[in-house]
Amino acid sequence: VQLQAFGGGLVRPGGSLRLSCEVSGFTLDYYAIAWFRQAPGKEREGVSYISGSDGSTYYADSVKGRFTISRDNAKNTVYLQMNSLQPEDTAVYYCATDRGATIAAMEMGERFFMVAYWGQGTQVTVSS
Repeated sequence: VQLQAFGGGLVRPGGSLRLSCEVSGFTLDYYAIAWFRQAPGKEREGVSYISGSDGSTYYADSVKGRFTISRDNAKNTVYLQMNSLQPEDTAVYYCATDRGATIAAMEMGERFFMVAYWGQGTQVTVSS
């Protein structure tokens, strides 16, 4: 199982980026993918997830209405479209799956996302 996150970069406030999380070793049909982020000096926090079974989604309040998570099963890729980016969105963004044995239980709103694998992070910097 591997997850590869990419698409980060430097963007001005109000700008947009699209992150991608390419997965291998399993298919997206049955397993959820989540995005987390970690800003310097802060704990890693849940941003969004998309379920494997029915494609239902969740967004943290801080990104609701600005970020959109989606998946392309044919490409085994999950996307995070980020619009209206603000400096407080600056962080390293990680994707993760619950496919496999749990290595970390991460808060995602009022529930926990049971992380089995992490992808490597991709840096998002929002600055003028």
